[in-house]
Amino acid sequence: MTLLAMADALGIFVFALSGGLAASRQKMDLFGTIVVALLPAIGGGTLRDLLLDRPVFWLEAPYVLLIAAVAGALTWFVGERIARFKTLVWLDAMGLALFAVVGAQTAYAAGYGPIITIVMGTITASFGGLIRDIVCNEVPLILREDIYATAALAGAGLFWTLSALGISEPIAFALGGLSTFGIRAGVLVARHIQPAARKG
Repeated sequence: MTLLAMADALGIFVFALSGGLAASRQKMDLFGTIVVALLPAIGGGTLRDLLLDRPVFWLEAPYVLLIAAVAGALTWFVGERIARFKTLVWLDAMGLALFAVVGAQTAYAAGYGPIITIVMGTITASFGGLIRDIVCNEVPLILREDIYATAALAGAGLFWTLSALGISEPIAFALGGLSTFGIRAGVLVARHIQPAARKG
């Protein structure tokens, strides 16, 4: 399995968990939870492939639907226990980071320049979560967070820059993903610290 395929599979599982947890908060049944889990897992990648006029990735690799369905079923059975640890935002941050570089690499490998590469990375990372939140009747995370899509954009941009400079794909992939996750993690930690500081 290639680096891209492994990262894609991990991103699908992580984003599907975030979708499943969002569905569990809405008390959806097993079928509804699996459907919502699919939305962030494949939504952004589907739009990316349609825009790039390439085969939709999960039609050529239907196993990704199984990965997302398993993650959704897992959250339905143990979602309340997972939710107690407030993991949704961290799972979402991991999925954001993975999908940002997966989307960017897909466009870069197809020969597109920096603008399209960065836009496709951002779409892949954020569009599925947008659909998830709308279906769950929540204000989309991308609209209530100042640094969300921006984090994906930064990671995709770093991936393109490093790739254009001739840096090996695994390194560009890792640094691009880490930059996205680091930015989101910094925002989440800062948000946690601020209320504590006010109480102090």
